[in-house]
Amino acid sequence: MKINLAVTVIVVLIWSCSTKKDGHLDPAEYKKEIDAWHAQRVEVDLKGDHGWLNLAGLFWLKEGFNTFGSDSSNDLIFPMNRIAANAGTFVLQQGKVTLQAEPGVKVKQDTVDVSELLVFESGMRPPILLHGALEWTVIERNGKYGVRLRDLESEAVTHFTGVDRFPVDPSWRIEGHFEKYEDSRSIEVTNVLGQTYTQPCPGSLVFEIEGKEFRLDAIDEGSDDYFIIFGDRTNERETYPSGRYMYVSPPDEQGNVVIDFNKSYNPPCAFTEFATCPLPPKQNVLDVAILAGEKNYGDH
Repeated sequence: MKINLAVTVIVVLIWSCSTKKDGHLDPAEYKKEIDAWHAQRVEVDLKGDHGWLNLAGLFWLKEGFNTFGSDSSNDLIFPMNRIAANAGTFVLQQGKVTLQAEPGVKVKQDTVDVSELLVFESGMRPPILLHGALEWTVIERNGKYGVRLRDLESEAVTHFTGVDRFPVDPSWRIEGHFEKYEDSRSIEVTNVLGQTYTQPCPGSLVFEIEGKEFRLDAIDEGSDDYFIIFGDRTNERETYPSGRYMYVSPPDEQGNVVIDFNKSYNPPCAFTEFATCPLPPKQNVLDVAILAGEKNYGDH
């Protein structure tokens, strides 16, 4: 999750004040830290221009020609009154996708009008294209290619009133240790599309809750922190049925880690049907209720 510099400084300052000199958390300052973190998540990850609330479609392409526009005769049906009835074609050929816009349909890449453009091939960063308030890009998921569409004037953003959370509780900021795997290991992860793929797993977070030991396999995405996908007993009723996500900082020199469940959050699929969320691997489904972090949202 990208955080702008000003907010990062604020969060860091709050964090530095949340620990007393004796090493114990100041509950009030710690709550401010978590609230600031969550507010930033809402503004960027959910309500931001590239957040999850403004997704308006996810269209999987077939090999060959795929027409798009607002008319129901198209292969990809974009929102009414936002684009021409027949706006153009996406051509998928052996892993490459080209956009061909119909004459008179203005599609922009940044500020430049484009009529025909390579929008996906292996190794390239797909461009973001814009038509009025509509924005789209091409994504790839294990050999499937799709167009992810956003509506920058989406009512889901303007009507968003927040996501419920459990009360911030310092006891869910748990100190544990990192058990590094000696061999290079990967774990299998399945997404909501039913696709299974492998992710690099450097080791496991080992911690205790009420005297019982638990473990969570960590995923190395190549960023500073480890990505954790987990489930627990609150799923289905209080939290999202398919689990939640969390990031954890790498261990210190002694192998100590902090697992802060107050920063556990809903996957994108809790907010939109147009996401491709990974699900918790079976070893990361905890036999305990984690009464911390975000609660379920809506009916996705």
